[in-house]
Amino acid sequence: MRALQIAATGMQAQSKRVEVISNNIANMSTTGYNSRRAEFADLIYQQVSRAGAVSSATGTILPAGVQIGLGVRTSAISMDVQQGSLRQTNGDLDIAIEGRGYLEIELPSGNSGYTRDGSLKRTGDGLIVNSEGFPVVPQITIPADARQVTINGSGDVFAFFDNTPQGQLLGRITLASFTNDKGLEAVGSNLFLETEASGPPQVGDPDSDGRGSIRQGYLEQSSVDAVSEITELIEAQRGYELNSKVITATDQMLAATAQIR
Repeated sequence: MRALQIAATGMQAQSKRVEVISNNIANMSTTGYNSRRAEFADLIYQQVSRAGAVSSATGTILPAGVQIGLGVRTSAISMDVQQGSLRQTNGDLDIAIEGRGYLEIELPSGNSGYTRDGSLKRTGDGLIVNSEGFPVVPQITIPADARQVTINGSGDVFAFFDNTPQGQLLGRITLASFTNDKGLEAVGSNLFLETEASGPPQVGDPDSDGRGSIRQGYLEQSSVDAVSEITELIEAQRGYELNSKVITATDQMLAATAQIR
């Protein structure tokens, strides 16, 4: 009976949905995290009789065929690119991107990673890095005697020194945008990699060509909606239970068939 296999694919799909929801809930406090959503598609159909086929010698056409579905599969786990709310921290090197764009990070391999996590730090040499210690691109070094650092909406980084009223421009933070943000590959540590699906990065100044602006002293919070995730979790649990009941019912039908004398 096909119902056993069909219900099994349904249980697998709901199990995958719960995994995605659990990851969202686990990251509800992660800076710059975008929630994910599991998407599903039906499997291929067994064509017992095709719609439009000739059904008799007189040329009668079947108005509707007999198509038996074989279950469900996971088609994608899509990232919600909606921006999270901004939380004020007043940190000199805490920045949030208000709008589209990603900070570019130089990885140890020499490749570029991309992130919306703006909780930046400085090394002992004054180099601006992310929380993993990877330098921000382009590299900017803050002098040791700087008493204050400011970053404006366009990404310009200024350092202020004692007895000097004017700030010194150290460099400009750039942003990278992508044609398809959902095509980026998540690799952990709040980092993404470019893929064929995302398209090449378009690097430029903040607040230009559709890129967002920089907000110093703020961090972008996770876009996870806890209430929505709990609702999704309950739906997934009910869906899993219903599929398991189908297996139980099918098993009872098979047992009744085996007991026929």
